[in-house]
Amino acid sequence: MPARRPPTGLNLLLSCEHGGNHVPLALRPCFKGHEDVLRTHRGLDIGALDLFRKLAPLAAFSTCATRSRLCIELNRSEHHPHLFSAFTRSLPPAGKQELLAFYRSYRGAFEQQVAERIAAGTEVVHVAVHSFTPVLNGVQRTMDIGLLYDPARPMEKAFCKAWGQAIRQRVPRLSVRMNQPYKGTSDGFPTSLRKAFPAHYAGIELEVNQRFATGGRMANAIMHALRESLIEVLQQSIAWR
Repeated sequence: MPARRPPTGLNLLLSCEHGGNHVPLALRPCFKGHEDVLRTHRGLDIGALDLFRKLAPLAAFSTCATRSRLCIELNRSEHHPHLFSAFTRSLPPAGKQELLAFYRSYRGAFEQQVAERIAAGTEVVHVAVHSFTPVLNGVQRTMDIGLLYDPARPMEKAFCKAWGQAIRQRVPRLSVRMNQPYKGTSDGFPTSLRKAFPAHYAGIELEVNQRFATGGRMANAIMHALRESLIEVLQQSIAWR
């Protein structure tokens, strides 16, 4: 069945910054003796790549990264103290420059896509696909899905409200929270894009509890509910824009 696309005048763009745990050959010595960490939530967003691929046919443009976030953190600003992890922080300048080149290429290419679409007269909804660990620092996170946005941006607020309602209508048992488990205004890729595009851009971070990922794969029922609810919200965009 062909994917239903958003209405004219609105472009959906998707990204997935933490899709995998690949480490380039040159960086593998940094993780020697600590390879197990790459398979945990510290090394990647477990199940996020599955979900991204499920949603990608709906988008006008989509991109994902499968290099581990422990190499360089694509969802942080360039001057964030945790841009490099404890495993790559001590790399020599040349090694860090190679990682920065990868970082700038990924983010720059996506920003160019946003710029071109806004210049063409369309509005952009960017959904960054993530997942979160059910337990962090000993604290249980009971929510199932988080929609992160900037409350000061009406389009983002309206989109997340409509999407949350559409998800609950399909699966009432799901706990959908706004700006949890993180604040939508915290340092992240959409945050930087909001600064670059103060108008005609809406940046949303989708966070899904990793308890729905079995053996590293996201549950089909959750992916289906998110896909169908996203289609509904996009098709009803005139109502919330």
